[in-house]
Amino acid sequence: MNHSINLLWAAALAVAAWIPNRSSAEPAPAAPAFQVLVFSKTIGYRHSSIPDGIAAIRKLGEENHFGVDATEDSEWFTTAKLAKYQVVVFMSTIGDVLNAAQETALQQWVEQGGGFAGVHAAIAGDIATEGGWPWYVDLCCTTFKNHSAIVPGVVLVEDHQHPSTAHLPAEWKRTDEWYNFTASPRGKGKIQVLASMDESTYQGGTMGKDHPIAWIQPIGKGRMWYTALGHTEVGFTEPLMVKHLLGGIQYAAGVKPAPAKAGS
Repeated sequence: MNHSINLLWAAALAVAAWIPNRSSAEPAPAAPAFQVLVFSKTIGYRHSSIPDGIAAIRKLGEENHFGVDATEDSEWFTTAKLAKYQVVVFMSTIGDVLNAAQETALQQWVEQGGGFAGVHAAIAGDIATEGGWPWYVDLCCTTFKNHSAIVPGVVLVEDHQHPSTAHLPAEWKRTDEWYNFTASPRGKGKIQVLASMDESTYQGGTMGKDHPIAWIQPIGKGRMWYTALGHTEVGFTEPLMVKHLLGGIQYAAGVKPAPAKAGS
């Protein structure tokens, strides 16, 4: 009897050894191409679209193979913690969201090669983000002044090669809350304007014919991308807007650089 049981066990083990191990045959998941930190701390007014923006970036990460963490904890802004990331996205942040040590950590991280992507209220300004921090004002190249109501308007795409605007029509008709700035960022530093507003298509514009709405610039070894779009919840489900956001993140990460302008 024992001999028969031993024979059965031996046969079972032989069969188990012959059957391919599916788990070992499957390739291990590849590591994400890069890591993104989405920061959405607000002091005062808070945009209701923030969760929608975070959800859109998480979905983009799943579809485009990059990792996403989201936080409102300023303590993440240390040299050690930022070292994990290639991109930091300020998602409609408002107020003095970082202390002096955290500001230094972010500045050094960007200048040493990190990518910054700012969405909507992330623009510098006393009633926007970090208006009292000179480096951040220089990063954004202008400050927030006021905005229109949520109305339809036309965005004029100026750069049809940048990854965040290459897919857009020359005249992009959409509804948003259109920001006005204290001055045009055009011509400051190494700014490259990607898109601007046609103020003749809506009420509430105060900047005239030079009204940039999305732009980029290199910062030391790093990169900055900013879009003033992103006030509404539904905006983060619009395919053109979501791809605009994706291209900005990929540019900030350095995986899709901005093509050189003719003559530059």
